[in-house]
Amino acid sequence: MNWFSKLVPPKIKSLIKTDVPDNLWVKCESCEQMIFHKDLETNLFTCKYCNYHFRMPVKDRFNSIFDHKTYHLLTPPTVKIDPLNFKDTKKYVDRLKSAKASSGAEEAISSAIGTIGSCQTVVSVMNFDFIGGSMGTFIGEEIISAIECAIKNKTPYIIFTASGGARMQEGILSLMQMPRTAMYVNKLKKEGLPYIVVHTNPTTGGVSASFGMLGDIHIAEPNCLICFAGPRVIKGTIKQELPEGFQKAEYLKDHGMVDLVIHRKDIKMYLEKILKILKSK
Repeated sequence: MNWFSKLVPPKIKSLIKTDVPDNLWVKCESCEQMIFHKDLETNLFTCKYCNYHFRMPVKDRFNSIFDHKTYHLLTPPTVKIDPLNFKDTKKYVDRLKSAKASSGAEEAISSAIGTIGSCQTVVSVMNFDFIGGSMGTFIGEEIISAIECAIKNKTPYIIFTASGGARMQEGILSLMQMPRTAMYVNKLKKEGLPYIVVHTNPTTGGVSASFGMLGDIHIAEPNCLICFAGPRVIKGTIKQELPEGFQKAEYLKDHGMVDLVIHRKDIKMYLEKILKILKSK
């Protein structure tokens, strides 16, 4: 652009705006179409050309399912930030600071209480943008607190899962969240309260091996990955070709692991119907 700088007078150059926001357009990871960011938000972060489901910010997720976009955030639990004083190529406390800055969230999960189809419900949403939605002590405590809130208020509990597995920087303390959360899910069921899991891409590792697969009803967004070990790991281990779409939501539905695969725009409607039926019972 040197020729442009030399030929155009300074006064005219000052009138020409060359700064374009980085997030104005988004490229679809599936069909590679360019999507105007505002259109993406309006379409609940799904591609209008191929229906590819992008990751959805936690706030937008709450707004999309609670009546009138009205809800009350639950007070997050207090946990020890770096219980093992862990350090690899970077200190764990520094990784947490970076994750907070880049994601705008305090941790990899948030919970709220509000109404869905006039039925009061406690909802937790996992955030993959925060260290891959990895499960640490905070996630365990948050889920336990949310379930206790549901039991106290006699409401259903819904969780939107998105995780790459356990958080290695917390070692055995991270793995202990698997039996702890499973125990509280069982406590919720003993109270006769519904537990619904909505799987989003991806739901893997320790999350899928614990509270992620213990729901009374399992809903999944289209084409999301739901597994313990990923397809590439399994293929590399057994040295065999895997079935097409292996471990994707549709495959799991066909094999009885998932009840419904629903487009994001229809999830609120289905949740309202399910809660209405369960409430009447």
